Amino acid sequence: MSNGADLADCYLQLAIYAAKILKGAKPADLPVQQIVEVELVINLKTAKTLRLTIPPTLAGRADEVIE
Repeated sequence: MSNGADLADCYLQLAIYAAKILKGAKPADLPVQQIVEVELVINLKTAKTLRLTIPPTLAGRADEVIE
């Protein structure tokens, strides 16, 4: 299992920051951003190899499930 930032969202925020800087904004004047969306990824194949049981309710809440 992995619980962390959505990388696509991080890249989008990076592009927005870069655009602001290229348009003349001072980096020191830009606000600090925090992640808003967190995604949960579960690898069922690895869990099975480790003989772990993932409850169906947890797998149902995951953003991505790797079979």
